[in-house]
Amino acid sequence: MKKIERIQTGLRLEKRLLKVLKGLAEHLEISTAELVEAIALHSFEGKAPFSKETQLKIAQLKQVYDLDLTASDSHVTKEDD
Repeated sequence: MKKIERIQTGLRLEKRLLKVLKGLAEHLEISTAELVEAIALHSFEGKAPFSKETQLKIAQLKQVYDLDLTASDSHVTKEDD
């Protein structure tokens, strides 16, 4: 195993997106931070981070938490003041 050093950070995320991430991390039995790391590392290499089964779970969680945002929304969202 490779040794790494983690630091504490304060990420601001959309509320429903965070709920889906937390639910998925719990389902996968990993921390939310580990999930975010895995997503980032996969995306840096242009690889899909999730299996078909995991994508089905994500779809369920998105429905539960009313998450209707898509990747294209990441460029056009605005936070309420």
